[in-house]
Amino acid sequence: MRWQTTIVLTIALLLVGGFYYVYEVRWAPERERVETRKGRIFQAEPADVTAVELKRREDTVRFARAGEGWELKAPVVARGDRARIDETLTTVLTAKVDREIDPKPAAPGAFGLDKPAAEVTLTLKDGKTVGVALGNKSPTGVWVYGREAGKPAVIALPDSVLREATKPATDFRDRTILTLDRKAVSGFDIAADGTTLTVAHAADAWRITKPVALPADTEAIGDMFEKLTSAKVKEFVAESPPSRSAYGLDRPLRLTIYTGKDNERAGRTLLVGRTDTAKKGVYAMREGETSVLLLPEDVVNTIPRTVAAVRDKQLVAVDRDKVTRLEVESPKGAVTLAREKDRWAITAPQALAADQVEAGALISRLRNLRAQGFLSDDASAVPRVLAKPTVKVTVTEEGKPPTTILLSPSGEQRAGAASAYAAVAGRGPVVLVDGKAVDDLGRSADDLRDHTLFRGLEPKDITRLRVKSGAQTAVLERSGDTDWKLLEPTKSGAKSARVEDLIYGVRALRWKQIVAPNGEEPAKYGLDAPTMEVVLLKGDGGELARLIVGKREADRAYVRTGAGPTIYAVDPGALGPAPKVPDDLKG
Repeated sequence: MRWQTTIVLTIALLLVGGFYYVYEVRWAPERERVETRKGRIFQAEPADVTAVELKRREDTVRFARAGEGWELKAPVVARGDRARIDETLTTVLTAKVDREIDPKPAAPGAFGLDKPAAEVTLTLKDGKTVGVALGNKSPTGVWVYGREAGKPAVIALPDSVLREATKPATDFRDRTILTLDRKAVSGFDIAADGTTLTVAHAADAWRITKPVALPADTEAIGDMFEKLTSAKVKEFVAESPPSRSAYGLDRPLRLTIYTGKDNERAGRTLLVGRTDTAKKGVYAMREGETSVLLLPEDVVNTIPRTVAAVRDKQLVAVDRDKVTRLEVESPKGAVTLAREKDRWAITAPQALAADQVEAGALISRLRNLRAQGFLSDDASAVPRVLAKPTVKVTVTEEGKPPTTILLSPSGEQRAGAASAYAAVAGRGPVVLVDGKAVDDLGRSADDLRDHTLFRGLEPKDITRLRVKSGAQTAVLERSGDTDWKLLEPTKSGAKSARVEDLIYGVRALRWKQIVAPNGEEPAKYGLDAPTMEVVLLKGDGGELARLIVGKREADRAYVRTGAGPTIYAVDPGALGPAPKVPDDLKG
């Protein structure tokens, strides 16, 4: 190829590439904008609009941009609901003209345009305004007759434009009760009936500072703020009412929430009035505003009125990751657990493997002890109600002295349920807690020990198993990762899923009770003539586990393992039915 030809082809390729870049890359967004705007009544985009007016027969709604959101200007001045206003604006701006009905109507009233149902006026960034008047719906109800501002023609628009333009004014109001940056909240006051409760936030903790100094309930305070910031106003009841007494707002509860500190401290106040049982709500106002609101009852119920309601009700704060020792004394006996390398073990009354879940649950129950009532803030009430405690739990945390919790049934009831006395020994407080705590914390060694019959058994290590049921014995061997084959009494394929179910059932088996620690009276439990035996073997023939099953009853079955003579009671449902050997195992 001659060099002149190469140059010509190169120039042609550059021209084609340049045209593709300009047409498909540089001009494509503009072409797309033009295409999407084709047929629209308005050529503006939502970001171009700075204000909206919806003039209806009964009222006029106006809203304008305020920062990233919207502010309602009429019929009241209030925060606008950004999502709802954006939805209305997008519907109006993207509406396309279906067709022109009449270029110069002699009688606009025939289309309802002499007294429009709504007139939409949009103010754009450049100060220009565009608008449309909306009249009657078409006979099919799918379209609405409209006329662009300054133009005579009657056009057909989607009825969704009329639906958005005639929404109630309250639909455009922000229904958020309080807008707060919760991380910036430094405290709050609750004033009612001449008394003030003050709570402050410092160093990631809440404390009551007035009328007494006490730790505050972080969970209850968090619940209050969650409700106040996430729940919505149920109803906008009245604007600038001549009297607030009808709503119980002449002598309201005042919740003032503070953000910032020192010179930057600012407060916002919510006034709470009476409950309207028929509407299932509570009347309220935001101080500085004129609207009477109806709030959900559950929101107002989270606002504490007394010291007792907001004080910290957790009896003892325990860091579960730092607990190294637990000691329990109860009518069931004494038991001690110690943690080493993130695993719990029973060290007394004898060395036993501990159930890790049960040990963790014991700590959780301690952490979850909540006061239902306070008998004394110190230990002064201990001699009166806990001189002889039923349960004592001593918890030791890393780097801290042991803490002992005392519990006894109280004989009192709260909300129809039994309660119990509880206290931190030596310092208090003395409180009432849920009565179930006595049993939940009074755990025995048997309650806390590991109930797994075959701890550490891994199915992947099993290569053979022997199953005896009735007078028949079957021997099976693994064939691959999940397949099994029958070796005895005949050679054939096996029902691998049934074999795996049997293995995993044995592995997961947990005992409910030790009925004979030394294997006493095996005939009583049917273990002199077992109904089933399963032996799990390694590749070298070594025994991994042996389960011997005796008598089955409605709520328990009796078993023994190859590790010793102890007889256990287990859940018969977890054990499953004994297979018919070899038929149930044949493939």
